[in-house]
Amino acid sequence: MPVYEYRGFDVSGKAVKGLLESESPKVLRTQLRKDGVLLTDVFESGKKSAGAEKKSLGSREVDLSGIVGTRVSMEEVAVATRQLATLLGAGITLVESLTALVDQIENKGFKRILSDVKQRVNEGSSLANAMEAHPKVFTGLYVNMIRAGESSGALDVVLLRLADFTEGQSRLRSKILGTMMYPAIMVLVGVGIMIVLFTVVVPRITLIFKNANAQLPIQTRILIGTSELLANWWFVLFPSLALFGWLFSRWLKTKGGTAWKDRFMLRMPVFGFLVRMLAVARFTRTLGTLLSSGVQLLSALDIVKNIVNNGVMAKAIEDAREAIREGEAIANPLRRSGQFPPIVIHMIAIGEKSGQLEPMLFKVAESYETQVEVRVGMLTSLLEPVMILIMGGVVGFIVFSILMPILQLNQFVK
Repeated sequence: MPVYEYRGFDVSGKAVKGLLESESPKVLRTQLRKDGVLLTDVFESGKKSAGAEKKSLGSREVDLSGIVGTRVSMEEVAVATRQLATLLGAGITLVESLTALVDQIENKGFKRILSDVKQRVNEGSSLANAMEAHPKVFTGLYVNMIRAGESSGALDVVLLRLADFTEGQSRLRSKILGTMMYPAIMVLVGVGIMIVLFTVVVPRITLIFKNANAQLPIQTRILIGTSELLANWWFVLFPSLALFGWLFSRWLKTKGGTAWKDRFMLRMPVFGFLVRMLAVARFTRTLGTLLSSGVQLLSALDIVKNIVNNGVMAKAIEDAREAIREGEAIANPLRRSGQFPPIVIHMIAIGEKSGQLEPMLFKVAESYETQVEVRVGMLTSLLEPVMILIMGGVVGFIVFSILMPILQLNQFVK
């Protein structure tokens, strides 16, 4: 059934509005009249009636209901997935489960999407095909796992695994972002302080040296030159840096730029190993989840290569997929790529030989996810004193550059 947005007044004369499913606007009016709501406007979600458009043009009040709440987060998808699994596990039919899910979703954008999924399923489409029509919310990984669950007849079990996987990925991402938030703020504050020092404080202090006949030390001349450059040419420097950053970001989106960025990310000192561990954790966790849900190995590898977020690792997975198609075991082509740590290859090989590939993949994922969290915590704890030392070094350079000519002037006077 379509979803309708409505506006009206209740029995006390208070304005009300909302979002409900109904067969038609006429049925919706009858339903709400029984609840004591007198409708003034009703239209299908996503479409504005002529009256609503005229009202919006003639009114200064801006209605943000169609804008706010349209983004669907990973957490919301995970919660909805677990609820759907619970409903199906209790023996409720898929259409009824989707109806219950639509009724309790608060995010209007997500409500519209789930309502469309329910309508497609009610018209005879499979759940996977219905969700595939909304790729911004349901990823290829999600859709393929749903399709595997429908094919195997264990949709509720697959949904539970999918909910666990989505929640795990969301927690890992939140921890990394949360941990890096403080250093990012420190960097911004530090840069702001340095700009103020060089553009406001230093020019006033070094003004006394400009009329001096004595030869200024090299560090003082560097300080004065840097300060004058920032103070007199900021309107050129900052726009130029912004333009360079924009052009560089555009280049990184090209094929050559993306390939360079992916190689550079893996080769970075300290951080390169962290990027590789995170990619390995995603690879093993996702592959294990897909295989345990009934997805074939070749199809699973085709999905996994798109979620590692690194072209070099994705190329290694694609090469492994082609080698497996020709009859090789999964461990050998991964070893030849040189992109996966030896311990990962060893554990995958043991899992293949013992017939316990999925549990072994989950063990690797848990180990590397833990290492990522520990490494990020260590880097964050080290980043604060490093930044303090850097800022202290800059301030020390400024103080030293100012004191040296003052001491020289005192000696000259004596």
